[in-house]
Amino acid sequence: MVAMVTRIALTGLAAAASAVSLTLTGHGGPAAPLEWGGGPLTVDSLPRVTYVAHRGGAREVPENSMSGLTAAYRRGTAQVLDFDTRLLRDGTPVVLHDATLDRTTHRSGAVSALGPREWRGVRLRPRASLPGSWRPERPPTVAEVLDRLGGRIVLMLEAKDPRGLDRLAALIRARGLTRSVLVNTNDPEVARRVHRLGLLSQLWRSARQLRTDRPERWRPYVDVLDVDVKARDVDLLRAVRSGVPRVWAHTVVTPGQRDRALALGCNGIITDAPGRLARHPVRPIGTVSRALGR
Repeated sequence: MVAMVTRIALTGLAAAASAVSLTLTGHGGPAAPLEWGGGPLTVDSLPRVTYVAHRGGAREVPENSMSGLTAAYRRGTAQVLDFDTRLLRDGTPVVLHDATLDRTTHRSGAVSALGPREWRGVRLRPRASLPGSWRPERPPTVAEVLDRLGGRIVLMLEAKDPRGLDRLAALIRARGLTRSVLVNTNDPEVARRVHRLGLLSQLWRSARQLRTDRPERWRPYVDVLDVDVKARDVDLLRAVRSGVPRVWAHTVVTPGQRDRALALGCNGIITDAPGRLARHPVRPIGTVSRALGR
């Protein structure tokens, strides 16, 4: 086991050291990630170790907001932007995590009870603990995020309501983004449906689910396996060995969590704090091994 973890870490940690050191260009836009080539922007062009700004980087910007996603893009500390999707009463996909408005907006009630005109009156309520100065703003629709950021950076959207999957697929296809937008779900059958629709599928699993999962079964139709960083070592290793090409750990908030996930062979980090992780180099392999009790 010691040799295996060390060998995996040797291939992953070296790449991570460069991937987290992204900086802004002199023009105010993000630098191209160091390992990206000059070809089209697709998931296949992502670096060997990928960083994902979860909900835009929810400990650094207002979650699931246009200003937060745009700020995360401009800062350049992640190669993928994540956001959540819900459906309005008429089926319009919008960007919000919860089924209700209560936690993150100035209103209350179910998102699904609102029509498009009512949605335009909703305002996000930025958390006071966020660094910087943020104003209330209207939460975007999925179409608006795709139009603003699609094709400029890889996007990862979670389909909280699978009933909207066909509508999401149509929005992604109409913009030519089928190879640069991941559709995330916790349900393997929904992931299979995403794949059949010709989209990139991502399947997230909790630490409890990973204890009994057999992730090799999902290899034919899952492009990214999204695993709970709190899972046991043995469960993370089973995911890494599954044959799914990308295994990304969620939701990482500390350098120590990141270093453990990389040492165990994960090749992606989904984080609420991409800026914080970018400031902390990956620890030497020996330190990680000692922390794991190897």
